[in-house]
Amino acid sequence: MKVIIVDDEERARVSLRYLISEFLPNVEIVAECDGIPNAVKSIHKFHPDLVFLDIEMPGHSGLEILDFFDEKDLNFGIIFTTAYQEYAIKAFKLSAVDYLLKPINPSELAAAVERYSKINTQKINLLNTNLGRNTISCDKKIGIPMNNGIELINPENIIYIKAEGAYSEIHLTEGKKILASKNLKMFEESLTDYESLIRVHKSYLVNFKHVISISKSNGGNITLCNGMEIPFNTESYEILLEKINLIRK
Repeated sequence: MKVIIVDDEERARVSLRYLISEFLPNVEIVAECDGIPNAVKSIHKFHPDLVFLDIEMPGHSGLEILDFFDEKDLNFGIIFTTAYQEYAIKAFKLSAVDYLLKPINPSELAAAVERYSKINTQKINLLNTNLGRNTISCDKKIGIPMNNGIELINPENIIYIKAEGAYSEIHLTEGKKILASKNLKMFEESLTDYESLIRVHKSYLVNFKHVISISKSNGGNITLCNGMEIPFNTESYEILLEKINLIRK
């Protein structure tokens, strides 16, 4: 497993480096960075599995890191490391793998990395089986990877999927909502066999079986069965109509 350490304090980087070398022999530190700009460069260069990220740093907070990446590049986990507990809620809203308070406890560090490993393994196995290479039928459930495990859902029940940084918010019938630990591009590429689920906007995949109306006014929007209005590009209007006609024949 490749990791990057990001912390403006050299002492903190040295301490975490020591803990990793002592307690996590299968973890390779590929870069150490003193701030977000260097971290962004290193992430693009080394493609780490995990980033250990401090929050309070000069210039940019660690909580801003997702702002520096396109959706397609958000393929790494984040474990926040900080001395300030008040950032926990914000960190988990970004769907961090974990949130470790300094001084870092070795057992908590090992548990956080193990948690990421289990989640990532489950994602790979289930996504290869259910969301990747095989045709998805309407009567077959698919595995949705989340930070705390996997949830099985029927794709028929998906109303729409919304991009949330490195994660995706899946809105289902009956008002249920799931935060999945994979980005929207992954779902777009993996669910190509499910014809009614279509990318209509940079931030949305929509299930046209739940579309109520399509309007070209106000820049173009789609109204769904739950009352949600989703924007779309008016240039795609005819294509969207063709897809709906194909699905509903």
